[in-house]
Amino acid sequence: MSHVDLEHLWPLPDHGDLRDELLSAWDRAGYHDLTHLREVLERLEELGTDATTVVLAAWFHDAVYDGGADDEERSAQWAERALPAAYADEVARLVRMTVHHRPAEDDPAGRALSDADLGILAASPERYADYVAGVRADFAHVGEEDFRAGRLAVLQDLAAKPSIFHSPRARELWEARARANLDREIAELSGAA
Repeated sequence: MSHVDLEHLWPLPDHGDLRDELLSAWDRAGYHDLTHLREVLERLEELGTDATTVVLAAWFHDAVYDGGADDEERSAQWAERALPAAYADEVARLVRMTVHHRPAEDDPAGRALSDADLGILAASPERYADYVAGVRADFAHVGEEDFRAGRLAVLQDLAAKPSIFHSPRARELWEARARANLDREIAELSGAA
């Protein structure tokens, strides 16, 4: 995927330099790459969300990604430094929310971003397999046993939620497929542990 494929999805036409910096940051191997950014932006459109702050939060949510525990925090801080004041605080808040994907019920912006980010869980079996391989590549520095245990914990936490998605539209579109993918991967990880 090229940068040009995403340029038209940038919501601040007078901040092209920032867009280009973000595109360069996203241009990396692993799951948290340009394809992930494009998919999150497309899912926001599918959910009918075009609020500038939510779209900007999608651009920033994994802009810093090296597998560290503070990736989201560093992404949020970048947004605070780089964005116009009218957007900075809300975008940073939304980025920080993606650490746990548990937006409040009265937070439609957070619900939309969380749902768009987690929408990969409802992917086709082929895309889901690519996603899992990409996540493993993102955590190549983690040993296999530790990775499997960590991945299993994350998936079980998501599966334990009453619903993975927070908005009615996302639940309608993605919940059943996401549950099937989670159940299958949890079974695979549990059986091989």
